[in-house]
Amino acid sequence: MLESRKPAVNPYILAAENPTSLISLLTTMPQLASSQDEHGYSLVHAAASYGHTTLLRTLVSEYKVPVDIRDEDRDTPLFCAETLETAKFLVEELDADVLAANSEGITAAEHIEKDGEFPLVAAYLKDAATKRRSSAAGRGSAETPILEPPVPENVKITVGTMEEPGEAEQTAESLDFRRRIEELASREDFHGEAGQAALRELVSGAVREHVVSETERAIKRRG
Repeated sequence: MLESRKPAVNPYILAAENPTSLISLLTTMPQLASSQDEHGYSLVHAAASYGHTTLLRTLVSEYKVPVDIRDEDRDTPLFCAETLETAKFLVEELDADVLAANSEGITAAEHIEKDGEFPLVAAYLKDAATKRRSSAAGRGSAETPILEPPVPENVKITVGTMEEPGEAEQTAESLDFRRRIEELASREDFHGEAGQAALRELVSGAVREHVVSETERAIKRRG
């Protein structure tokens, strides 16, 4: 039985001290790219720790090693970043997940901030995490359908093209309601969350007024 070929030098030492030699070694032994030691420590972790961005790009882009590969503590390579340049490269160039949490339930930003050794890296990652959460929340809001409140059958609301009522029906209330609808329809954010919220409030108010009015008329008829 043929023994599996092993490198003459430790690839993790090369990742730390001689990344150019490791890149050359990978051309003849590509299986090393995704290797991990007994603790789950990978070449991507090592490259991130020592700030070797060319090696990081080679491992992730060329050899398809996951940028968020995890060790035994579920730390991703982003947890190992010690310089702002490396952190930005991982996040902005390789799309590392700034929200990934380890086995302690903390992110890379929280882990690095807790250690207190690299405050610039921690600050950058905290800001990146905040932006990522805001972006995700924004996409969620945009994808959530906006449900309009129910309107009674004899109340008609057509945004943008309201029917002209007869003069007898042109009460101050109906004119004001029409004006407010047209103002809403002309807003740039009409189809956004703020515009739709204003529309819901306007329609709900109209429904409440209609119900009160109908109730008062019914009482008068009975009286």
